[in-house]
Amino acid sequence: MIRAAIIGATGYTGAELMRILLLHPEATLEVATSQSSCTERVTDHYPALHGLCDLRFEENIPESIARRIDVVFLALPHGEAMEAAIAYHQLGVRVIDLSADFRIDDAGAYRNIYGKDHLAPQLLRQKVYGLSEINRTAIAASSLVANPGCYPTCTLLSVAPLAQKGLLCNPVIVDAKSGVSGAGKKPGPRTHFVEINEGFSPYGVGTHRHQPEITQEMDKLGTLQSDVIFTPHLLPLSRGMLTTTYLGLQPGTTVEQVVTAYEQFCQHEPFVYFLGLDRFPSVRDVRGSNNCFIGIHIDIAHQRAIVIAAIDNLMKGASGQAVQNMNIMFGLPEDCGLKGMLQVL
Repeated sequence: MIRAAIIGATGYTGAELMRILLLHPEATLEVATSQSSCTERVTDHYPALHGLCDLRFEENIPESIARRIDVVFLALPHGEAMEAAIAYHQLGVRVIDLSADFRIDDAGAYRNIYGKDHLAPQLLRQKVYGLSEINRTAIAASSLVANPGCYPTCTLLSVAPLAQKGLLCNPVIVDAKSGVSGAGKKPGPRTHFVEINEGFSPYGVGTHRHQPEITQEMDKLGTLQSDVIFTPHLLPLSRGMLTTTYLGLQPGTTVEQVVTAYEQFCQHEPFVYFLGLDRFPSVRDVRGSNNCFIGIHIDIAHQRAIVIAAIDNLMKGASGQAVQNMNIMFGLPEDCGLKGMLQVL
């Protein structure tokens, strides 16, 4: 059995990780930490876990925790996670970081995006970007996996089939929408119920931190140097994400080439499903699951495609993908403990 710890278990991604790991047939949750709820019972915060979990939240003490675990999930805020990653990595524990601290390849770029110096630039060169469908071979051999952001996951899975075939043209225009849980658990004016309910608004226009991540990873998918235009919006939903991506196609691209690219990409993927031409997903279809559903419309006369994809931002966009990466790292089937995950906390 894989012995796991969650550092920062009272946030939304931490709670999702508990939900998955407590039902995982090949893993046990040994430790859940919380700075704000230390020594309190997990079930006092999440009554739905009664009968599944008898843990109390602990303080994050790497030297003590590392002796009891094989893998650690870091569900901490950006800037805090890298300190924990350094400590656990030095202690020989395999690390899956759900923050943004190891997603950006270059320490200087990280400083420009997140406004602070990176504490472990040497680990940036060792980590693997944890988009399971693209980097599974490297993930299997890695001791430090940077779990992708939710918007990059949905976007990159939308464009990868065409990018890998060399069928894309610039610009790549991404119109993205997320449920409010994507903003994290800490409340703020933008996520207050009265502000969100019955509303729909853009945010981070031209400045969102996921745009450089999307561009960085798109550039690795093919020969195209990406010109990404990315605009996120906030939906009045607890969870769920939908991206509409507008893609130019290389001159002479046929409908058959586009459809074949998606069919081949999704053929052996346990969680990515191609719905076909002019069939499109809803966020309701993926709620509580680790699935990504993709549908496309092709305007062959103008050599462009519209790709619509849906994921649960807390599952395939965060905790579900983190467990998928754990499965890869430990040689388990990728869908182990993840198929049929529909009941949400």
